[in-house]
Amino acid sequence: MPTPSPAVLITGCSSGIGRATASRLAHHGHVVYASARTLDSIADLEADGCRLLALDVTDEASMTAAVQAVEAEHGAVGALVNNAGYSQSGAIETVALDEVRRQFETNVFGLARMCQLVLPKMRAQRSGRIVNISSMGGTLVFPGGGVYHATKYAVEALSDALRFEVKGFGIQVVIVEPGLIRSRFADAVSAALPQTESTGPYASFNAAVEQSTHNAYEKGSFVGRLGGEPEAVAKVIERAITAKSPKIRYRVTPSARLLIPSRGFMTDRTWDRLMGTRFPHPGDDS
Repeated sequence: MPTPSPAVLITGCSSGIGRATASRLAHHGHVVYASARTLDSIADLEADGCRLLALDVTDEASMTAAVQAVEAEHGAVGALVNNAGYSQSGAIETVALDEVRRQFETNVFGLARMCQLVLPKMRAQRSGRIVNISSMGGTLVFPGGGVYHATKYAVEALSDALRFEVKGFGIQVVIVEPGLIRSRFADAVSAALPQTESTGPYASFNAAVEQSTHNAYEKGSFVGRLGGEPEAVAKVIERAITAKSPKIRYRVTPSARLLIPSRGFMTDRTWDRLMGTRFPHPGDDS
């Protein structure tokens, strides 16, 4: 049986969780392949000991080339961390379908294809670890985030099915569910919001979604105090790829540990009423 590969391939390392994870793992002696769409955005990670790869999870040739590069040096990808992703916010009626498709291409289809690409050599070595970065948003839904939440629900479903399918080959699948992470996430949400007219039927709602997102990521706010730094997730990801018997799911930050179980105790109408205290109902002011 081939010796298990020590190589860890991480997608989406230009910022936030991916960058923190690549740096932490490299500093702790792991063989890390940090990737991003452009090498310039991760050039400084080379000084941390990372090997750099250009990898766009929406491009088949790019994904194939990245996996083959790791396999050429180590025979297989030892651990894959599917981290690449972003949030598309806005009332569903206002989000162009092209933007919906782009969201799924990055957050879901790219993740699924990366799994497909690494699995043959993982099966051959009878070992491997796949860590899929989901979100507490894969278990509950905030108004204005329907498209993003749909992608994370999909990640949860794919991971649950894959875990059963590959266990017999010695491969383990782990889901990491971060809550609020203090990074550039809020800015990305604002940039991705649909540009609607100030008098449109969802104008005040989309504006409230943007404001609520920024408030949530402010350190001084109540919700912000329930958040965490990317390094907290990086620490958990390291545990997920090194533990002999990892958990199936890891919840990271107080917000995830509080809100995920709380949502399970609420009826749908109770949750809707709670959300109504934070977001305006579109149409109420018409």
